[in-house]
Amino acid sequence: HRHKHTSPRSRGPQFCISMTALGRLGRQSRTWALRAQAGGLGGLCLQSSAGLATAAVAAPPVHRRPPHAPAVVGATIQDIETPALIVRVDQVEKNLQRMTTIMERHPSVSLRPHGKSHKTPEIAALQLSRPQTSGLCCQKVSEAMAFAEGGCNDLLLTTALVSPMKARRLVALARRGCRVTAALDSAHAAEVLALAARSEGVRLRVLVDVNVGQNRCGVSTPAEAVEVARAISQYEELHFGGIQAYHGGLQHIRDYYVRKAQAAEVACKASAVAAALEQAGFSCKVITGGGTGTFEFDAASNVFTEVQPGSYIFNDVDYSNILESDGLPTRHWEQSLFVAATVIHRSEAARRIVLDAGMKAVSYDSGPPELFDYSRTSKNTLEVVNGGDEHTIVNFKNGGRLPELGTTLLLTPGHCDPTVNLHDYLVAIRDNTVEAVWPVAGRGAGL
Repeated sequence: HRHKHTSPRSRGPQFCISMTALGRLGRQSRTWALRAQAGGLGGLCLQSSAGLATAAVAAPPVHRRPPHAPAVVGATIQDIETPALIVRVDQVEKNLQRMTTIMERHPSVSLRPHGKSHKTPEIAALQLSRPQTSGLCCQKVSEAMAFAEGGCNDLLLTTALVSPMKARRLVALARRGCRVTAALDSAHAAEVLALAARSEGVRLRVLVDVNVGQNRCGVSTPAEAVEVARAISQYEELHFGGIQAYHGGLQHIRDYYVRKAQAAEVACKASAVAAALEQAGFSCKVITGGGTGTFEFDAASNVFTEVQPGSYIFNDVDYSNILESDGLPTRHWEQSLFVAATVIHRSEAARRIVLDAGMKAVSYDSGPPELFDYSRTSKNTLEVVNGGDEHTIVNFKNGGRLPELGTTLLLTPGHCDPTVNLHDYLVAIRDNTVEAVWPVAGRGAGL
């Protein structure tokens, strides 16, 4: 029977078996029982008939093997083990150049790409090599650690920390020479960060996070912003640098003019908060925010000093559906991110194929993925359906030939960020040949 407690020397659950029951087991079964920890059990305790534990077998530490990479350099796209996360490097380079061209129109505004989209130091290095780029944003401390280890020396954590353990891990990066900025929205968070900084002997720049309409995190009024800035000023380990004013909900508004008008409202709110802080004696040298859907409006607002687009590097189905001023879908970004999947079932009678990539490989939070190439030419005659954890179902409504069994197809994710978070590796291809395999070093649930 299974105890509710765990062995003090193991991480897993402890399973108990009575001495009487053990004696009734055959030799092979007794061997299995005594070595249960080798199968991942936390440990095994032996009990007498009276129910008292007489011995314990604790599990040794489990050493997890590194995840198996889905491809090797030089392989073709058909050789990639699926499901796999694929990035077309040539399309990434076009997106980088497009962003550079747009930002040249706003020379006084810095670009700080958000690393939560890719979580990959190699892509961060490509972004940081571009003009006007001041550093990188990250959403989680684990992302910050991955980017710092990958060579990024200027990081902005865009989510407030209230955990002392996370704060200590973050400020340790500053002790190692990385310039760390943190956004927060409470006096409590300021205290947690200051105590962590004191323990490491470092000083951090801090931004007040402002709720500009998303109603998620951030102070709601200029007066609250001033109050938090005063709390920051009480600590020698912190220095006030400005505000963060990000509204994620605006990024995906389809209509160009509605999106533009609401971005202007965000800039107005940010300006009002900055004015109140200036009047209270706090200089706002940094006003940062914006994303892939609004960064052009934000950069042109004469309010923001820095913008934080992230998804532009990859694009996805949802972003490809937002409209430009002419009413047509945006043409800014090339689709560079895909999930490679293999046809494992086909039915001519049902006009259906099944792929080996389900919700464990591609996100559905912003709708289903699209079948690249097919969806662009046959959007109204193709239906992509969630087939569960391991499968995607594609129904063909036209009379064309179905892809053959074993064929590798590419899915365009509905939402790039959570899709990336599902994978251990990013396979970089150029001209359908694997150029590199990059670990998604910052992936995970949120440490």
